[in-house]
Amino acid sequence: MKTEKVIISVLLAATAGVALGLLFAPEKGSKVRKKIKRKGEDFLEDLKDEYAGSVKSLKRKVDAVYDDIATKVKGQLEEVK
Repeated sequence: MKTEKVIISVLLAATAGVALGLLFAPEKGSKVRKKIKRKGEDFLEDLKDEYAGSVKSLKRKVDAVYDDIATKVKGQLEEVK
């Protein structure tokens, strides 16, 4: 849930930044389009990094739960023996 809020916030901030940049840009359209493209690429890289971090975090949590369950099952098997 926290990651979703971060992603939504980043998307909204990026959109607002682009909109303001277009409104106040004293440059030619071609330059503005290049800047938008570059910012979009930067944004996608940031989003990929955020996604990768979330996946790593989730994997650590799943591994911890798996290890906990495995330990409990082993303990119960020892009791049965």
